[in-house]
Amino acid sequence: MPESSGPGGHAVVAGAGIGGLLAARVLSETYERVTLVDRDALPQGGGPRRGVPQSRHAHGLLSRGFEVLEEFFPGLGDDLVGQGALVRDAQADVRWFNDGHRMSGGDSALPCLMVSRPALETYLRTRVAALDGVEIQDRCEVLEPVAEKAGGRITGVRLLRVNAEPQTVAADLFVDATGRSNRGVAWLAGLGYEAAPEDRVDSKVVYVSREYRRRPGEAAADAYLVGASASVPRGGVALSAEGGRWLVTLFGMNGDVPPVDPAGFHRFAERLPVPELHELLERLEPLTEPLAMRIPVSVRRRYERIDRMPAGYLVFGDALCQFNPSYGQGMTAAALQAVALRDCLARGSGPAAVREYFRRAAQAVSVPWDMSVGGDLRFPFVEGRRTLRVRLLNRYVARLHRVAAVDPEVARAFLTVANLSSPPQGLFAPKVLRRVLRGPSGGAGARAAVRPPSAQATGA
Repeated sequence: MPESSGPGGHAVVAGAGIGGLLAARVLSETYERVTLVDRDALPQGGGPRRGVPQSRHAHGLLSRGFEVLEEFFPGLGDDLVGQGALVRDAQADVRWFNDGHRMSGGDSALPCLMVSRPALETYLRTRVAALDGVEIQDRCEVLEPVAEKAGGRITGVRLLRVNAEPQTVAADLFVDATGRSNRGVAWLAGLGYEAAPEDRVDSKVVYVSREYRRRPGEAAADAYLVGASASVPRGGVALSAEGGRWLVTLFGMNGDVPPVDPAGFHRFAERLPVPELHELLERLEPLTEPLAMRIPVSVRRRYERIDRMPAGYLVFGDALCQFNPSYGQGMTAAALQAVALRDCLARGSGPAAVREYFRRAAQAVSVPWDMSVGGDLRFPFVEGRRTLRVRLLNRYVARLHRVAAVDPEVARAFLTVANLSSPPQGLFAPKVLRRVLRGPSGGAGARAAVRPPSAQATGA
């Protein structure tokens, strides 16, 4: 897809994180001018920033998200590998542990990009800033969008730049990509519109991260993913990243959380459902102190259910739907919203286009949302309606994990769905269904759970 600007109009995007950058990339094809504003001072050389505290922790980019980013930014993978990132196979090069079972290896043909969040954001910001007609302004806060009184169409945005008076700039489109701390409810109320209905799930997750030095030959894989289970509500990941580092994040739920002192951090890793991640950490040299973050409640804002919205007002990324990050879906969900936005803009603008975007964006986030919520509802302390469908799905996926420990084909089917490269129905394809219902065949290739398994699943 060419990186060029379109015929006319001015779009203002609030928030220069992953979601805002993707929105700006898409809008550059349709709008003559795109202004991307962020209240942070954006670091020129990369690195974490105040407005994205989660960027210091391990982030996963699923295979489908990597595919979309390559489409919008050709050469992205090669460029980032040149900066020290890794592109690896999601099955062959990653150790997955679900329900205490190690998933079978093999070649999944699902490439995954292993890179830190700050490095990815910095790269995308450089590419977006180079687009014709795009301007990125940091230390610039959106006070409110402005709309005409009759008809409600967006006409501008009130901005507050550092060391300056508030100013209103004309705009034909406003995109709220301000993430988890967005002020969309207040902005819409100020324009005379009701807030969107919300679905909320509190998984009671806290995670703690630490960086370690990565040296050749000290690990059997390039990433380790240990899922939590209903009886052991703890998990963790270790991801290879640029700079010769391991990014390690441990998480716990419902008060059973990782300590922030180094010794306690390692003791917590020893209590994970399997020992492999702890054994890895015991061999590594730490580079940083542990850093904690409390996960806010997961929220899905259902703008597609609102009858009245200002024409030219869109919501994107975490401002639309924020996930339990232990499933690693957020950046890929933003990429899928970018695809939805591109498809809508190809069909025109106006109130109908706004409704169409929210409908398509809702479809884009529905699968990852259902997967994460279904997975969260395995835990008895998570409040929510456990329908018969959710209960049956979780029982099926728990059985699937047992089979995936000895059957590479079932493991590949699971990974294809978990990476959002195929719909969840792929787990029920006749060949997969037969293998799962038949159960593990055992034999020399079987990998029993290292510790007593329970109902860990992704909720797919």
